[in-house]
Amino acid sequence: MTAVIATRGLTKTFGGVKALDRLDLIIPKGGIYGVLGPNGAGKSTLFRILLGLIRPTAGEAEVLGGPIVAPGALRRTGSMIETPRFPPFLSARQVLGWLARAQGLSPDAGEIARWLDRVGLAAAADRRVRGFSVGMMQRLGVAAALLHRPDLVILDEPTSGMDPPGIQEMRALIRSLAADDGVTVILASHQLLEVQRVCDRVAILNKGRLVREGAVSELTAVGERLRLQASPLARILDTLGPKGTREGDAVLADIPREEAPGLIRALVEAGVEISEARWVGADLEGVFFSETGVERAPEPIQGVSHVG
Repeated sequence: MTAVIATRGLTKTFGGVKALDRLDLIIPKGGIYGVLGPNGAGKSTLFRILLGLIRPTAGEAEVLGGPIVAPGALRRTGSMIETPRFPPFLSARQVLGWLARAQGLSPDAGEIARWLDRVGLAAAADRRVRGFSVGMMQRLGVAAALLHRPDLVILDEPTSGMDPPGIQEMRALIRSLAADDGVTVILASHQLLEVQRVCDRVAILNKGRLVREGAVSELTAVGERLRLQASPLARILDTLGPKGTREGDAVLADIPREEAPGLIRALVEAGVEISEARWVGADLEGVFFSETGVERAPEPIQGVSHVG
């Protein structure tokens, strides 16, 4: 496996606080990799070290096969860390031209227009950024991170401040960067459902340490059950006994995959009409809360609203 990022014993302390605590992490080349963790887990500290913005207290890190400060690695890496800031009197098009010159690039009008279009800012290209919403600033920040066509891009909360259509557009852009442009995308987000939808692998950090890492499909397969929509439900529950749990108009069967064909055959022979049978697993949110020890917020009671 070719790694775009490798850390060994990476540690960073601020006074008496360990933001990173002997972190060992390998991020493979290609695809979309999520870095998750509660506030204070060390995500932003890790990114700042990888971008050469701060130095580690101990340990090592490599980016794109070389040391962090290597000019070649920095030129091949793009990033957007936290909410971006740009001169308010410039238009979005002027911002990208200014940043291109700052990076030693010749501003290419066609390339700038291309990235503004890909992030959904074509219609606002000549508006001053002073009037941009948070979501629009995020879009411009992503365009700025991609302007020099990096091999690796680090995006910290790229959908912050966006409405659902904007989130969907950003998800499609991130996927196309990996699939069509060959860019390795490292994504940090508190929107765990979006991470589950878009990422191939994730690392979960807590208190500066790696607590879980793996393919999203593997992490969410833990505790999977067979969900059966059928009737009569009582007959399914009788057949399953303690392995069956009712969930609304369906039954969850806690059985291994190899037993599913036999169960379905037995139910059909018993006169059960099955309209749907599919495997459901734990969601990434459940894995996150389990691994970090953070308490999941209670679900709101349907039909009850709070005014305050």
